Amino acid sequence: MPKGFARVAAVSLPVHLGDVSANEQEIRNAMESLRRQGVQLAVFPELCLTGYTLGDLLLQPLVQAASWESMLRIARETDGSMAVVIGLPVNVRSRLYNCAAVLYGGRPIGFVPKTYLPNGNEFYETRWFVSGAEADEVLSYVLPGGESCSALLRPDQLFDLGGFTFGVEICEDLWTPIPPSCQLAVDGADVIVNPSASNALVSKHQYRRELLSQQSGRLYAGYAYAGAGFGESTSDLVFDGYTAVYESGRALSEGQRFQQKGGTAIADIDVQRLRYQRQRNGSFHQMPAGKRKPAMIGVSPISDASLPLLRRLDPLPFVPQGTDADGRLEEIVHIQMTGLMSRLAAIHCQHLVVGVSGGLDSTLALLVAARAYDELGLDRSGIHAITMPGMGTGARTKSNADLLMEKLRVSSSEIAIGPAVKQHFADIGQDENVHDVTYENSQARERTQILMDYANKVGGIVLGTGDLSEAALGFCTYNGDHMSMYNVNCSVPKTLVKSLVGYLSRCFDETVAAICQDVIDTPISPELLPTSQGELQQRTEDILGDYALHDFFLYHLMDSGASAGKLKMLAMQAFHGVYGEARVEAQLKTFLRRFFAQQFKRNCVPDGPKVGSVSLSPRGDWRMPSDMQAGMWLDF
Repeated sequence: MPKGFARVAAVSLPVHLGDVSANEQEIRNAMESLRRQGVQLAVFPELCLTGYTLGDLLLQPLVQAASWESMLRIARETDGSMAVVIGLPVNVRSRLYNCAAVLYGGRPIGFVPKTYLPNGNEFYETRWFVSGAEADEVLSYVLPGGESCSALLRPDQLFDLGGFTFGVEICEDLWTPIPPSCQLAVDGADVIVNPSASNALVSKHQYRRELLSQQSGRLYAGYAYAGAGFGESTSDLVFDGYTAVYESGRALSEGQRFQQKGGTAIADIDVQRLRYQRQRNGSFHQMPAGKRKPAMIGVSPISDASLPLLRRLDPLPFVPQGTDADGRLEEIVHIQMTGLMSRLAAIHCQHLVVGVSGGLDSTLALLVAARAYDELGLDRSGIHAITMPGMGTGARTKSNADLLMEKLRVSSSEIAIGPAVKQHFADIGQDENVHDVTYENSQARERTQILMDYANKVGGIVLGTGDLSEAALGFCTYNGDHMSMYNVNCSVPKTLVKSLVGYLSRCFDETVAAICQDVIDTPISPELLPTSQGELQQRTEDILGDYALHDFFLYHLMDSGASAGKLKMLAMQAFHGVYGEARVEAQLKTFLRRFFAQQFKRNCVPDGPKVGSVSLSPRGDWRMPSDMQAGMWLDF
């Protein structure tokens, strides 16, 4: 897997209750398979060497000795490619601990005792075990072959494998008010592993998934959970063998439950992303230090195998997917609406001026405004929609703009900008036949002046329409279309704009929906160069490249601080079969050059609501010098 990732596996195996040697063989077989798959850290269930449901037999010296010897033999099978976590009872001076043994490099390198012991309903672990909360022991042992070694037994151990650090909590530890993993993460654990034996109950599974999601999310951590399964005693309980790997609130991989042969979840955890998120979250490191310093166990670094990334990458990370997509889109719309409604209420304003081009961005802004006015109980005539055809306005977009304004029953006007722009060209000595940046930007600035002056005339404010993708790329005219008095689209990227227009169109009548669908189907264009026989001469994606790629780069740059090399690697996997390497690399260079060169435009953008985790507001999420150089990011 690529550098910066950790390949982690959670494994549930068939349990041979009380047959330690059979359980040992199951683990060994699994280890061999995991090693071939490039797994760097594998966790097996709680008390997997003996079985969790062995009851009073856990107190038998025979069982304890057999599991200890078995653990040492398994340890000898480990090398520098994979760390393994297995469960067994460990007797220290007649105190029996429910332990996770961490095996690496041919030996046990640490023993983590369970802190919280369930002792109610179907559980009664205090009958056999003592809590390891205060344990701090040095265990000496002799490996098969005669080598004498030692390792710590204490709960607050961190195991540093070079590229990442992990800690261990066991089953019930996760279900407590303040799980040990909280302190482990604050102390530096990137990944938490949990060997567990959690029985199956109606509705329990969904709660457990939510618990794992929440814990990995609040810790900005990877979390690998391995539950006991088939073969545990069914006298009173059934165990489902649930396995999962989570990252920062999201399930990367889940194994099948209720499987006779067990289940396995394997995923590549983006450690670099987790560390970046922790740094960005100022409150993460405000948690007080623990009562004692954690024990840091460092070993020779795990090697990185040259294997494909085991991780699904969404090519459209900003766009809601799945069964709850409409619910999330509606929430975004409500954030936009509420921001606009609050602003209008705060300044005691009932008039809104918006430029409508027939393109995606202005369509979204107009639809949001219409919904907001309905919610406020205001007549939509207070929305003053203005079309401003210019040198490059196409018949299709003009028609869609006119129809949309009519069907939404807003106040509409048409103000052609051609005469004013041509007069401006004469004033500054610009040849109108020279279609350069002055030719294009003069039109954008003329439109903005009209909107601003019209807002003054009606006692209203100008509603901005520019989106997040344009802000990231600087694809807007300074003091032109990037300026307004409030912008509801400021943190909505272009790929999401399309989805929102499609969703919102269904909130109105069929006629509006049909218009919006044609807007979605129309090629994106600034419409600033003259048309040829009514056909557009500009397509934005012919100039910049595909918005899908740009938005993908933006998301991962902001979400994880990804380097250019990592952005390229992620894009190649997410868009496999869609874009070739040359295309991805060329567009990535375009994105990075524009992103770092256009901060001066972002430093003076108007207010607007943040709708998702990524925003470029200079007052909130993103602060960067305007004269920043991109050289270091272009070296890949």
